[in-house]
Amino acid sequence: MLEFILSWDQSLFFVMNGWDNAFLDAFVPLYRHKLFWAPLYLFIISFILFNFPKNAHWILMFTIGTIMVSDTMSSKVIKESVQRVRPCNDIAISGEVNNRIRCGGGYSFTSSHATNHAALAFFLIFLFKDVLRKGWKWVLAIWAVSVGVAQIYVGVHYPVDVLAGLLLGGLIGGSLGRLYHWVFSLE
Repeated sequence: MLEFILSWDQSLFFVMNGWDNAFLDAFVPLYRHKLFWAPLYLFIISFILFNFPKNAHWILMFTIGTIMVSDTMSSKVIKESVQRVRPCNDIAISGEVNNRIRCGGGYSFTSSHATNHAALAFFLIFLFKDVLRKGWKWVLAIWAVSVGVAQIYVGVHYPVDVLAGLLLGGLIGGSLGRLYHWVFSLE
């Protein structure tokens, strides 16, 4: 069964990594970069400070904590335990991979980009569950998924790495969003 999943994972990786589009080749490496999202992060901080001044410090601490927990779980705990080689570093297939960015030296499973973005998205969804309109919840979820898919397109992660990262991040973000509401009120 595991062999079937890994074979399917590699086949799907080659389909998604093999898309050939000049616009995406230029845009996706920027899109997945953390500095690309700096304006969004500043907006989130501003939104919290202006709309919830009474508890802004707690909300921001929980937000930072969410990212710290998700990154630690993905990068330090799971990646170091599983030690799956990135597709761009796999000697057996690296010649077939479209490397659209420099291939990192770390491990592949789980995708930390997918984990961290999903954690932040689902933390915000659960934190602002009564404030956000339903459409914005979808926007946040699609944002996290699209950053994960970008990791496959640039050649640094397999689809299962991204899916596992999205699930892990969603679990962490949703749990910490619920924990915030259990401990504090949103004021």
